[in-house]
Amino acid sequence: MKKNLIQKLWKENPKLYKILKESENLKEARKKLFKFSKDLEWKHREGEEELHKLEYAAALEAQKVFNDLISLRNEVIVGFSTLDYLWSIAQDNQELTEEIDDGFLEEFIHLFKAMKGNADISSGWLKPLLERNGVEIIDFTKVEGRDAGMARSKYLDKVYEKVFNFIKRYPSGCEDELVKEREENRKKILDYFGASLDDWQDYYWHLKHIFQDKDDLDNLKKLVPLTKDDIKAIEIAIENKIPFGITPYYLSLFDFSRSDRKYDYQVRSQVLPPMHYVTLMKEHRKERSYYFDFMGEHDTSPEELITRRYPMISILKPYDTCPQICVYCQRNWEITGPMMPEAIPNKESLDKALDWFANHSSMKDVLITGGDPLALGDEKIKYIMDRLCQMEHVINIRWGTRTPVTVPMRITDKLAKLIGSYIKPGKRNVCIVTHIESSSEVTPELAEAVMKLRKQGIYVYNQLVYTLETSRRFQNVAARIAMKKAGVDPYYTFYPKGKEEHKDYLVPVARLWQEREEEARLLPGQFRTDEPVFNVPRLGKNHVRAWQDRELIGLNKEGRRIYLWHPWEKGIASVEPYIYKDLPIYKYLQELAKRGENIEEYKSIWYYY
Repeated sequence: MKKNLIQKLWKENPKLYKILKESENLKEARKKLFKFSKDLEWKHREGEEELHKLEYAAALEAQKVFNDLISLRNEVIVGFSTLDYLWSIAQDNQELTEEIDDGFLEEFIHLFKAMKGNADISSGWLKPLLERNGVEIIDFTKVEGRDAGMARSKYLDKVYEKVFNFIKRYPSGCEDELVKEREENRKKILDYFGASLDDWQDYYWHLKHIFQDKDDLDNLKKLVPLTKDDIKAIEIAIENKIPFGITPYYLSLFDFSRSDRKYDYQVRSQVLPPMHYVTLMKEHRKERSYYFDFMGEHDTSPEELITRRYPMISILKPYDTCPQICVYCQRNWEITGPMMPEAIPNKESLDKALDWFANHSSMKDVLITGGDPLALGDEKIKYIMDRLCQMEHVINIRWGTRTPVTVPMRITDKLAKLIGSYIKPGKRNVCIVTHIESSSEVTPELAEAVMKLRKQGIYVYNQLVYTLETSRRFQNVAARIAMKKAGVDPYYTFYPKGKEEHKDYLVPVARLWQEREEEARLLPGQFRTDEPVFNVPRLGKNHVRAWQDRELIGLNKEGRRIYLWHPWEKGIASVEPYIYKDLPIYKYLQELAKRGENIEEYKSIWYYY
């Protein structure tokens, strides 16, 4: 396999191979390659070879990436030489070549294609799929007027049909078939516990029956089929106080007929921890509070319960636990389990945090999160809101909560009315930011909870974490459509960062950008209001679409792209950029293939740098 890839690599650009083969050292190779790249760029700019305008743009971008990858300056930053790997392959250095993964070779095969203007960007990834279905691709420059309008409309109908075939693979939890299936699951859970429908509507009942300890695991195994690895990983989590918990309501969203995740992978991946995750969390359990603090919250906390990274907003964390634990939780370093009594700060700590907000008039926006703060009682929520709303400088209050997804019964009419009562048009706004990961999670119960909030004038927004299990073609599009129908506005799509314990959830940065450009763009504007962001550790959110805020400066032996992320403060304050080692695109595509995806449908991912 590797030998074939190497042959394919040099076939893509024999001139580059000749330069590398004949160069006696890296210094000579670097100088000649840079000249080759600049000469090639000049030929493109001079129009010596006719290229489609989009291929021309892709070629120039690829040449810039190539120059950055062979740059000595960037080698110093990343601590290794991408050029050395290329040169060693050309020199037939068997020892080093054996260490180089296929992903590295695939990256350069596609980079060489793009440098020559052969990326095939101009035809688009949908064109060959449409052609295979017998759709005539019309040259719209050759038709005019009503004929052109009719032809384009007919073509767009065909595009929609193809796109809809992708979207319908991800049904909404409000569709009749899933609703019926989950009603049966609910009945099975209630019968098992000897409970009633009235109990199901009582969120206290759900909080009392969270699956979180050894006895609960026994109950879980009797209710739903689990794999041996699932059971073992949950046992390790429980034994080592690694955050784990599932509400009865969320359990009802599982497919109760099988354990292989064929139909409920989006749901199960939220709460069933992988073996790698629990193993690493166990290994570092004594140092967890610092080892897994990827965002450096210890260093951005001016007061207990507060995190601040921006001039006009800070986070208030009045409750350090949740009814249900997301496996990839950013704050897994401080949350020990669901609904832990010790997660409630004492009144003195909470008052000191609130005093801090009162004394900082720059705080125009307060994000109340945790943990899940809506798991607090109504009286505590009222106390926090009363205090914050005495501060005239606070003009926006956000409650970050996943309760509409994990236990929607918590959103009672009383709670919605309480939170909505603090809105003062023209003076102060209050909103909810939730965390829906898939169309499957958008259920009638969630929609009802959202409607209760909206009737009180409370906007509901969503932050979706773009994981491996939510990243297939048009999967996020299906989620956006389901959310909009339920009254939720997409807000952010988060790249999940590189926390090493979460490696089973990661996707390449390029996939998030590709999704935004090639899939989300097909939706009406109000359906794609979310912004793709990378949360730069210790610094804050960086927009993925802002390509000028990151540099691709290295490619390691595994095929991992090394990015230099510029801080959001660029142009405002002096802050050092952040070096990030991405997931290999090749490895990601192999994971998709294992899940039955046709990776040819993702081929343009290589050209998103």
